[in-house]
Amino acid sequence: MNPDALPAYLGPLNDSQREAVLHEGRALLILAGAGSGKTRVITSKIAYLIDRKGYDPRGILAVTFTNKAAGEMRERVARTVPGSEGVAIRTFHSFGAWALRRYGGRIGIQPSFTIYDDDDVVSLLQSVTEGASRRDLDAYAHWIGRAKDYGLGPDDDLLPISADPQLPSIYRAYESRLREIGNVDFGDLILRCLELLRAEPAAIRGRFRAVLVDEYQDSNVAQYELLKELVDPSTYLCVVGDDDQSIYRFRGAEVRNILTFADAFPGTSVVRLEENYRSTRNILAIASSVVANNKGRLGKTLWTQKPEGKKALLVYLRSHEEEAELVAELLRDGRLEETAVLYRTNAQSHAFETLFAQRGIPYRLVGSLRFYEREEIKDATSLLALLANPRDEVAFRRIVNKPVRGVGGASAERIVALAAGHAGDLKAAASAAARSLPGRAGEGARAFARLLDDLGTALDELPLSELLTKLVTASGLLEFHRLKDPQKARNLEELVNAAVGYGAGREALAQFLERIELDRSSISEEEGKPGDRVTLITMHNTKGLEFDRVVITGLEDDLFPGRRDLLDDAVEEERRLFYVSVTRAREELVLTTCRTRLVWGRTARMEPSRFLFEIPEELLRVEGRPPAGDSGGYEVGTEIYHDEYGSGTVFKRWYNEGELVVQVLFESGMTARFIPKYARLERIGQDG
Repeated sequence: MNPDALPAYLGPLNDSQREAVLHEGRALLILAGAGSGKTRVITSKIAYLIDRKGYDPRGILAVTFTNKAAGEMRERVARTVPGSEGVAIRTFHSFGAWALRRYGGRIGIQPSFTIYDDDDVVSLLQSVTEGASRRDLDAYAHWIGRAKDYGLGPDDDLLPISADPQLPSIYRAYESRLREIGNVDFGDLILRCLELLRAEPAAIRGRFRAVLVDEYQDSNVAQYELLKELVDPSTYLCVVGDDDQSIYRFRGAEVRNILTFADAFPGTSVVRLEENYRSTRNILAIASSVVANNKGRLGKTLWTQKPEGKKALLVYLRSHEEEAELVAELLRDGRLEETAVLYRTNAQSHAFETLFAQRGIPYRLVGSLRFYEREEIKDATSLLALLANPRDEVAFRRIVNKPVRGVGGASAERIVALAAGHAGDLKAAASAAARSLPGRAGEGARAFARLLDDLGTALDELPLSELLTKLVTASGLLEFHRLKDPQKARNLEELVNAAVGYGAGREALAQFLERIELDRSSISEEEGKPGDRVTLITMHNTKGLEFDRVVITGLEDDLFPGRRDLLDDAVEEERRLFYVSVTRAREELVLTTCRTRLVWGRTARMEPSRFLFEIPEELLRVEGRPPAGDSGGYEVGTEIYHDEYGSGTVFKRWYNEGELVVQVLFESGMTARFIPKYARLERIGQDG
C-alpha cells in the first residue's frame, strides 16, 4: 500500500470536508452548516490523527454535549479505525467528573464524592436558609446553577443572574456547606475542574495532544474557560459548530464562544462546510434568507446538489383551530411518519393532541409529556376534581400542600382520617383539622379550606375558563410553576383556553373533567396501535432530526418571535431557531400563521411573524389572505409619492429587526429604500 495514498474513509468526503480532516496547525474552527455531514468529518478527523499522524488514542479527547452523541461518536470511530478504543470521548460534565475523581484531591475533593441533582441542591439550600418556601428554594437553586454556567462564584457580581439581594449570601452559605460535606453539584463538574486546572495546571494539561469539541455553539462560559485552561501551545485544538444553530441560551449556551473563537485562539484556521445533503434548494434559500438578517454571525451560504424542489406553502388562517384542521387535512395523504409538526411552546401541542385523538390520527409527542399528563396540568385539574368531588382523596393528597402550605404528610393523613366524620368531605375535614393542627400546619389547612370555599362560590358565578384563571392564580400554582419554568405557565394558560365555551356551574365542570378523561383514554388506546405516526415536537427539540415534510406552526409576533420588546440578541436567537426549524425539512415545508389565538381564555388578535417578511416572495406559495394592515399599507405594487424623488412604486418589501422596509422604483429610474414608519411617503389614491 502506498503510504501517501489517502485512506478509504476519506473517499466519500467532499473537498471542504477533506480539507478539515487533513488540516494541520494549532487550532481549527469547522463551521458546519445544517445537514453538512459534520459528524462524519469529526469522526474521520479522529481516525486520521490515529491512523496517519501517529497520535496515541489515549492522547485524544473528544467532547460533545450528550451521552447519546458521545456513544454514537465512539461507535463510529471504532468502526472507522481499529485500535481507537482508548480515545476519551465524553461530555463536558463526564470529563469534569473523570478529572475530579483522579486529581481532585489536589484541591481537597475526595474521589468518593457524590454528584447532587436538582432535588439534592434544594434540600441543601433548605438546610442553610430559614423560613424559605419551596418556591424560593427552587429560584435560588436555578440562579446558583446559572451563575456556575457563567463561571461566577458567590463573591462575583451576580446582578446579571438576579437582582435578589440575598442571592450572594445564600450562594456563599450553600457553597460553604457543600464543600464541608465534600460533594459537588452539576455545575461544579465544570467549575471545580476549572479550579483544579488553574491551581494545578500540570495535573491534566499536556495529557491530551489533541482536543476536539463537537456542537461548540452550545458551550457556556465556564466550558469555554475550561477549554482555554485545558490546552497549551502544543495541543491541537479543533472545534465543530454552527453559529446559526446556537439556540440554547436559556440553558447557558453562549454564541460568542464560537463567534470569537479565532480571537481567543490565535492562528486559527476556518473551514466552512456549506454543502447540504438534506434539503432542497428552495428550503435552503428560505433558511438562508432569514438568518442572513442576523448581525452576530460569521457567515456562510448553504448550497446543495439536490433539485430546486417545491416552493414552501405559507397559509394564513383565522385561528389555531383552523391550524389544527389544516394539519389534519394534510395528513389525509397518509404520510404520517414522514411529517413533523413544529411549534415554539409546548402549550401549542394541545390543539393538535385533542383533534388528532378525536380523528384517530396516531402521533408521537417528542421531548415532553402529553398535555394532560404534565405536572402543572395535573395539579390544576386535581384542584378542579376536588371542587367537583370533595371526597376525592387522590386529588386532595396531590394538591393540599402544593405550593407548600405547611400541610406535610402527617398533617394530610390527619385530615384524611377526620374526613370519615364529615361524610368524607375533605374540605370540611381540613377546616376542622385547622383548629387542632399545630402552627403552620393549622394555618395551611385553614387557608386550603378557605381557597376551596372561594372557588366553590366562583364555580356557580363564573364561566369555567374564568374560574380556571382564578384557580391557578389564587392557589399559587401559576406563580409556583412559572418560577420553575415559564413554559409551565403557558401550559396553564392553554388549559384555561381549553375551558372556553363551557359556561358556569357544576354541570359545566363535570363535562370538562369528562372530556379530559376521554382525551386521556383515547390517547392511551392509540398508543397501543401499530403503524406510523406524525411527530409533534417543539422547535428546540428538533435539533439533529430531519423529516421529509415539516409544518412550522404559530408564526406570529409575540409567539414566534416572542414579545415585541425582545432585545436584538434575543430576536437573533429566535431567528436562529427558525433557521434550525426550516432546515429539518428534506423535501416539503409548510408555514402557518393565525389571525387570532386564545390568550387566557380570551381571543387575541395576532400579527404575522416578522420572519415571514424576510422570506423572498418568489420562494413561497401563499394560501389565504394576510390580515388587513399587516403590511402597513405598503404592499408590492403600491404607488407612492416622495417630496424629493417624486412618484414611484413599491417593488420589494421586508422586515428588518421588526421594522417594515420597502424598496421603491421611481419614475426617474432611481430606486431607494425607506422605513415607512419614519419616511415621509404618501400613498397615492389612499388616505394617510
